[in-house]
Amino acid sequence: MRQPVIYVSHGAPPLADDEVWTGQLARWGAELGRPSAVLVVSAHWEAAPMAIGATTTVPLTYDFWGFPQRYYQVEYAAPGAPELAARVRGLMPTPVADEPARGLDHGAYVPLVEMFPEADVPVLQISMPTLDPAELVEVGRRLAPLRDEGVLIMGSGFFTHNLRGLDMGRDPAHTPPAWSSEFDDWGNGAVAANDLDALVDFERKAPAARLAHPRTEHFAPLFVALGATVDRPAQPRAVVDGFWYGLSKRSWQFD
Repeated sequence: MRQPVIYVSHGAPPLADDEVWTGQLARWGAELGRPSAVLVVSAHWEAAPMAIGATTTVPLTYDFWGFPQRYYQVEYAAPGAPELAARVRGLMPTPVADEPARGLDHGAYVPLVEMFPEADVPVLQISMPTLDPAELVEVGRRLAPLRDEGVLIMGSGFFTHNLRGLDMGRDPAHTPPAWSSEFDDWGNGAVAANDLDALVDFERKAPAARLAHPRTEHFAPLFVALGATVDRPAQPRAVVDGFWYGLSKRSWQFD
């Protein structure tokens, strides 16, 4: 069954404590059903050339610091996806590296725990080989045939991401700063309109782009998702919106 493509704002490990957001992700996962596998491109793994993570079940990568110990005890023992790894290698124009000991990072498992809680869907994570939007669109275009093989392609980032503007001492639903709401509004309109040219040039076109993304790795997975749909565009749907401690948690589905 042909799968949609999604871009998920994945939050941080404390997302698990947010009943609103976890409920939104759980409902989304139930709506998606059960794909044959999930292919994840996370903001938290940059490596060139493109690398493929573990194709067997290995411990998670707890790539964060300074959190309570319970966040380092989360498990998500999803099956590996060696056949999918072979397909990814075949779709890429250049050799792909292997990182067989690298488990899923929090950009992958934090949302997956909520969306596919049984951990019974094979998951494969690949690295972002670049942050260049146009090049990532091409990566997504090459991965697009996997959709017809039942693979859910998931870009995982954060629609706005400036940790200096994060104030976790306030209510998580507090009014966002102007830079976050302005960028979110612009990005919502650009994605909904399938304005790929504007999105690729977001650092110059979007309001408050440098504040919303001082470094662009959390917006970058969106371009893989856009690339996987660019040849067969559909009306995007913002499945999750709103803000979490001032950051936009807007997440998209492309059918």
